[in-house]
Amino acid sequence: MPCCWDALSARLIERAGFPLTFMSGFAVAAARLALPDTQLISYAEMLDSGRAICGAVGIPVIGDADTGYGNAVNVKRTIHGYAEAGFAAVMIEDQVAPKRCGHTRGKDVVPRGEALRRIRAAVDARDEGAGILILARTDAAAVHGLDEAIARAQAFRDAGADILFVEAPRSEAELEAVARALAGSVLMVNLVEGGDTPLLAPERLAALGFRIAAHPLTLLAVTVKAAQDALAGMRDGAHPGEVERVSFEALRELVGFPAYDAEARRYATRDD
Repeated sequence: MPCCWDALSARLIERAGFPLTFMSGFAVAAARLALPDTQLISYAEMLDSGRAICGAVGIPVIGDADTGYGNAVNVKRTIHGYAEAGFAAVMIEDQVAPKRCGHTRGKDVVPRGEALRRIRAAVDARDEGAGILILARTDAAAVHGLDEAIARAQAFRDAGADILFVEAPRSEAELEAVARALAGSVLMVNLVEGGDTPLLAPERLAALGFRIAAHPLTLLAVTVKAAQDALAGMRDGAHPGEVERVSFEALRELVGFPAYDAEARRYATRDD
């Protein structure tokens, strides 16, 4: 599951044949604000990005909703808002606000009871009409150890969460322990290049029991590298036409110019 940050990146993921994508909070904060993933981006800004993403693709999109933006009542509002924006699922986590990227240092989590209240509120919102899947995430392994993280994930499952996500296992053995303890659940793993979790092959992750492998920053990282290389070439005198790129026609087609022009022609010859 490559992760997206805007409508165009989501469309590229869909066209590449992937069956789903995830709106990454890290990537949206970086692309929209050029700020770190420390909850500096607001609920309204994330929701605005989400509407554009969900409107651009037909595949399911999971939305990153951080800590739910407040207490249990705020979590319920967040779930309903994400559902109305078009998301298929929404992720709620147990970090202390302001949260941090799951593969950075300095994280902390709320007590298990408060974390469970967030998930219960999210599940209630789902069952009260939001109709959206709940992805429950815990970052407790970094603070209290893997056993506590697994216990929280089990409690989230018992509370009705649809997808479980234990963030940042540090070895294949830890991944195996998570999958064994949560067998029968839909499990997600987060694969960050340079992060804490080993980058196992998809076949191995599937064999362990993981159903979704999120790649939150891969597409953003290669996009930034391509832009840096192109800018360096142009700065050093290369003609923009010599820079490796997709064609103008390909860009036009990607954003829908041919479909727009075809639709406009339907009305061009009609009498007023």
